[in-house]
Amino acid sequence: MDRITSLFGIKYPIIQGGMVWCSGWRLASAVSNAGGLGLLGAGSMHPDTLREHIQKCRAATHHSFGVNIPLMYPQIEEVMQIVAEEGVRIVFTSAGNPKSWTGWLKEHGITVVHVVSSSRFAMKAEAAGVDAIVAEGFEAGGHNGHEETTTLCLIPSVRAATTLPLIAAGGITSGEAILAMRALGAEGVQLGTRFALTEESSASRVFKEYCLHLKEGDTRLLLKKLSPVRLARGNFQRAVEAAEAVGATEEELRILLSRGRAKRGIFEGDLEEGELEIGQAVALLHEKGIQTVGEVMHELITDYQRACETLAANIYERLEI
Repeated sequence: MDRITSLFGIKYPIIQGGMVWCSGWRLASAVSNAGGLGLLGAGSMHPDTLREHIQKCRAATHHSFGVNIPLMYPQIEEVMQIVAEEGVRIVFTSAGNPKSWTGWLKEHGITVVHVVSSSRFAMKAEAAGVDAIVAEGFEAGGHNGHEETTTLCLIPSVRAATTLPLIAAGGITSGEAILAMRALGAEGVQLGTRFALTEESSASRVFKEYCLHLKEGDTRLLLKKLSPVRLARGNFQRAVEAAEAVGATEEELRILLSRGRAKRGIFEGDLEEGELEIGQAVALLHEKGIQTVGEVMHELITDYQRACETLAANIYERLEI
């Protein structure tokens, strides 16, 4: 058993991203029941809604699950208190300084994992006392780091910078990609896009079907003056590109964003005015259709095992030559 499965008490080192408007109790419990680690996405939940999802997730699975909490969350104190009161044992933090809450969480017996986009932030997370790190590359959907480092470059860099258990994220959709990440030094993987488009995801079916028709180059990393976010092509993406092209200020961009755009796009399926967040790897999924979590997990594990066998056979043949 490796460090990731041991740390979380799971069968497979596969973590589902805690995505806004996608990662409710149905998705998180389904991933946990299938042997991975499901995460609730607190970033799009009011505190009382988060409490409800924690309780429903616990009722739906006897396996480990966690909560992803963006540290910029406006009611962060209330959310952290709910997590402690409800006995959540695993918290992934992101979008902020891990020093602010890691100590408090660990005092409450909670395993803490922090999401980073660079080796520099990985070292800061380790110094803050986190138990593991997610290194998320530029390919990922949703909010990204300013560094724009690809997963292929980020994982070995972070692996060289820290001894903590390392989880790779960004652009991972297949068993072959999982093998590649492990070869680079990651001990587990976190998948967002693949799980966002499953049957159990709370995202709108309209959003899911739209994303499954996206092709290579149909996502862009925008809003770099605020917090970089990867958006799928559409009216809102074009509006952001137009605003940035004429030098929109941070305040003007905030006004453009301040209409519940992500909820409208992802949760309500408003393809005209909504913010459509999804990763680059969505272009690899157009033949998959909307699958169940069970189907996705089975495919990931089967393809990973097949990739391992193929690689071993290729190495053996090369040695024989």
